[in-house]
Amino acid sequence: MIAVNSVSVLFGATVLFEDISFVVNPKERVGLVGKNGAGKSTLMKIMAGWDKATSGSIDTAKATTVAYLPQDLLVDLDKTVIDETRTAFKELIELQDRLEKISAELETMDPADDKFMPMLEEQSDIIERMTNLGGDDIDSQIVKILEGLGFEQKDLNRPTRELSGGWRMRIELAKILLRCPDVILLDEPTNHLDIESIQWLEGFLRNYPGCVVLVSHDKTFLDMVTNRTIEIANRTIYDFKCAYTQYVGERKIQRDLQMATKKNQEKEIEQTQALIDKFRAKANKASFAQSLIKRLDKMEVIDVDEDQIAAMKFRFPDAPRSGLNVVEALGMTKRFGDRVILDNIKLLVERGQKVAFVGKNGMGKTTMGKMIVGEENFEGVLNVGANVSIGYYAQHQAEKLNLDYTVLETIERAMRPGTGQNARTLLGAFLFSGDNVYKKVKVLSGGEKSRLSLAKLLLEEHNLLILDEPTNHLDMISIDVLKEAVTHFNGTLIVISHDRDFLAGLTEKVFEFKDGGVKEYLGDINYFLEQRRLNSIREFEMSNTKGSKKEKNEDTRNNEKRDTDKDVQKRKKQIDQLEQKIHDKEKEKSALEVKMATVTDFKGAEWQQLQFDYNKIKTDLSRMMEEWEQFLAEE
Repeated sequence: MIAVNSVSVLFGATVLFEDISFVVNPKERVGLVGKNGAGKSTLMKIMAGWDKATSGSIDTAKATTVAYLPQDLLVDLDKTVIDETRTAFKELIELQDRLEKISAELETMDPADDKFMPMLEEQSDIIERMTNLGGDDIDSQIVKILEGLGFEQKDLNRPTRELSGGWRMRIELAKILLRCPDVILLDEPTNHLDIESIQWLEGFLRNYPGCVVLVSHDKTFLDMVTNRTIEIANRTIYDFKCAYTQYVGERKIQRDLQMATKKNQEKEIEQTQALIDKFRAKANKASFAQSLIKRLDKMEVIDVDEDQIAAMKFRFPDAPRSGLNVVEALGMTKRFGDRVILDNIKLLVERGQKVAFVGKNGMGKTTMGKMIVGEENFEGVLNVGANVSIGYYAQHQAEKLNLDYTVLETIERAMRPGTGQNARTLLGAFLFSGDNVYKKVKVLSGGEKSRLSLAKLLLEEHNLLILDEPTNHLDMISIDVLKEAVTHFNGTLIVISHDRDFLAGLTEKVFEFKDGGVKEYLGDINYFLEQRRLNSIREFEMSNTKGSKKEKNEDTRNNEKRDTDKDVQKRKKQIDQLEQKIHDKEKEKSALEVKMATVTDFKGAEWQQLQFDYNKIKTDLSRMMEEWEQFLAEE
């Protein structure tokens, strides 16, 4: 469907990747992975036709359509939701404008004019083309898709600037949906979505009839969506016909084999060099020595992907002791114009606690963080405890970096005099070494900018860290290291995140922001999801819709009344039983994943049996979910 043929990309003397080739087939779901700066986004832009490769080509099957969702949203903030969505029909809109001009000219034109018949024919061609593109009913298609994505009628004429990143992302997804492309390219789509929206997107992509290529740092998302993983590493690619978790195991086996082969080659080189040194000075052995030298010259040195294993190594400074009550909200209210975002909020975060703020986009999580650090005004009372020093990592922290500074200048200018800190040492911990420290910030990838912003955060001693979507743009290795660092942080933590893997086991309390209020859950994100029974975003959307819709269609209500109580009770019992089975099967899957993580022999019978059992559980879960969705569809 789309083929990458011998593509190479060079930036000056730096080779990003060289002579890579692969084909994405119909209905494939491909996860594109690799460390920050490996070239994932660059490759996506080349596949989308936005950028050109240094050499090689991208070929698509005849009449294949490709849609690209970039990492940075391109929404026009001055347009309304519906007007921005209309841009999906660019060709149709242009045809409509041309049709109106032709029709106006024909009304005043003399039929004897030489231009009359050609314009009449053009008018006919345009009408035919618009019919083929479904142009008779654009707005009704748009409204149907937007409402399906959670927008209400009142939202359609709101300026997009009033929307959070997650809702803007849904506009972009709506535009892609309306185009119905054969190939969808998504670059970090979960960066702008809340947990519930991510689960909705998982379901959408699993059922999409075309093929999908995506870049994501969300392991669960990749496992739920993809059936193939392509890694960019060491200027080449590694292709695996499996989802992310299985790829990690298989890639480790491959690296171990590389290491063993590398050691054997090094031993062979050492022995050959010893023979060369021994015989090159002897006249009767000179030709033999020369043949050995030629053999060494022709030998292709094996590269091991050790740079992929490299990761940030850092710890947050010890936290100065603060008062017991670190953050206490008493009746806090936040309004944007006539809209009440947070209404009479009460919450308490105590010293040493690690808590998560979760909820759908636009419910006030980020706003609450900004109010705590003093970036947003509000009504009510907020008490920040004695001796509290706040370190704040904003959702778009990287955007605050000076693009004209080098990496080294950024850190040196942020350092306090007399602290004894070494800029090069700190940057080395964040994977900036050698000449990389002299790179301008403007040329860094999104992940590199995020790492640099985190490095700046370490220059001060804080006892309260507020991290707003800290995993956005980071690669998976860096996310794991960041999680380890905040786990060992001995101060207080408030983390706003949609990353389920990052939040799992990290926090002891979850605050859910919903409909202007805040609800407290004791436990981590997995406990919260279990309590909310969010096995599928469809369940969340249904429960949310039932609670928020004030009016139901009269015909629907009449149909519901015709259902007998007996039928309703029977269906409810069947759904409850199936949901319990799904819950039990999920626990089985989690237990098996823990067991798989302890295996060291990936060629043994135990690993093969674990893989067999794991795949069977995933198949059973998929079947159960389909059955569960069918039940809900019949309600």
